[in-house]
Amino acid sequence: MCTVIVRTGEPLTLMGVRDEFADRPWEGPGEHWPEHPGIVGGRDLKAGGTWLAVDPAGRRVAALLNGHGTPASETIKVSRGDLPLRAVEAGGLPEGDLSVYDPFHLVVADERGARLWSWDGERLDTRTLPEGTSVIVNTGLNPDDPRTAAQQPLFAASDDWWELTTAAHSSEPGALIMRHVLPDGRVFASLSVTKVTIAPDAVTTEFGDLTGRIGSQA
Repeated sequence: MCTVIVRTGEPLTLMGVRDEFADRPWEGPGEHWPEHPGIVGGRDLKAGGTWLAVDPAGRRVAALLNGHGTPASETIKVSRGDLPLRAVEAGGLPEGDLSVYDPFHLVVADERGARLWSWDGERLDTRTLPEGTSVIVNTGLNPDDPRTAAQQPLFAASDDWWELTTAAHSSEPGALIMRHVLPDGRVFASLSVTKVTIAPDAVTTEFGDLTGRIGSQA
């Protein structure tokens, strides 16, 4: 799971909630990639990529979610974590063979608006996000998904998005800040939240580490 919320307009606002196994190592936002100078994001220490990348100079943000569909062949598979880094520089879906990636949803946004690319392992869907507030989850731009149905009205009606992330972790289907304990004892939970605001005069990034709340339950 993961959630990306986008509000178009001036300013454009994007918030990404990252859900992952709690024992997967990562570090917070920084310029971690010399081959992508000036790009800022949190780094996954297992595969080396990111889930959300910001290009302050280019006034652009890219966010990645895992998708559903046909996985890539193990013989050619590469991490999806390079996609936000390349997309935020390119301004859209990077060129290349998508068959090397497991299914994904990729959002790229700037002050003009936001676009969504969804790859299910066989087909690519491309769309421009509508004006207003959109919620993208692992099933894509899907109003019937429990998380979208629960969260879209809340974010559309609120100007204090940080307040909406203060709930304790929950295993409820529509929860934004989630926590699941698997049968093997591993914890899958919301680990961080990033909010990016692209205004005419500035690009602002705010980051929250949620790992201190992993033990909480609603």
